[in-house]
Amino acid sequence: MVNCPGPKMAVQIQILGSSSSGNCALLITENCKILIDAGFSARRLCGLLDSCHETLDQIDAIFLTHEHADHCKGVGGLGRYGPIKVFANHGTASAVQRKMTRRVGWQLFETGGAFRFRDLEVTTFSVPHDASDPVGFLFRQCCGEEDDPSGSSVAWCTDLGHMSHLVKERLRKVDVLVLEANYETRLLDEDPRRPWSIKQRIKSRHGHLSNDAALDYLQTTEDAAWQKVYLAHLSKDCNEVNLLEDRLASTPLKKENGKPLEVTVVDPANGLMPAYGI
Repeated sequence: MVNCPGPKMAVQIQILGSSSSGNCALLITENCKILIDAGFSARRLCGLLDSCHETLDQIDAIFLTHEHADHCKGVGGLGRYGPIKVFANHGTASAVQRKMTRRVGWQLFETGGAFRFRDLEVTTFSVPHDASDPVGFLFRQCCGEEDDPSGSSVAWCTDLGHMSHLVKERLRKVDVLVLEANYETRLLDEDPRRPWSIKQRIKSRHGHLSNDAALDYLQTTEDAAWQKVYLAHLSKDCNEVNLLEDRLASTPLKKENGKPLEVTVVDPANGLMPAYGI
């Protein structure tokens, strides 16, 4: 909860879907409702929102991490339902706009900066991925004119080839962490559908994060503030929910106070998660 005068409301995050085929989450605070990425068709996104008892006209903005289709596919179609603000850096906006026939309502930001949107402080940080200027987001609820350091926080960090020092530090002190665990190395190596060049791209330092890398970060990070972790963006072909859950069960993660850390693996086949409130 946030220490604000008047009625209090927990920040809520609901992952609508996350896989190599599409990514989107709904973040709700007392004063705004936003989508983080829009990697499904507009029709599918409207259906997912309806399943959460929300509608597109209630969404205040979309925040894009980068221009790959599984993160921005719905932007053009959603514009046909009415004007909507889309936050992105210049590199992402330019790459997405080139594919559009109509102008998107861009709200540009500089990578590495922080800004306010309604009652959210939004911090952006660079992530190592093969896109124009990919970012991760840290959203923190704040109140009034001054930033409130006690505000609940959510980090969204998918599509990165390795955990850079910057990324590690940005993620360490958030309440809810959404982190990529894209592939199991053995399953990727054995996959008959992907050519060697694609496998090398996925495993590169600007590709995707493996189960090993994601779990190593969670297990070795000291003084982390996480209350809840989602492992997301799983490959449908080169990863398995049960495999990750078994690995987590064999080495349970604990919070800073020693209590078990709640970790949820997002199923790439059916990624709609119940809302989680902080």
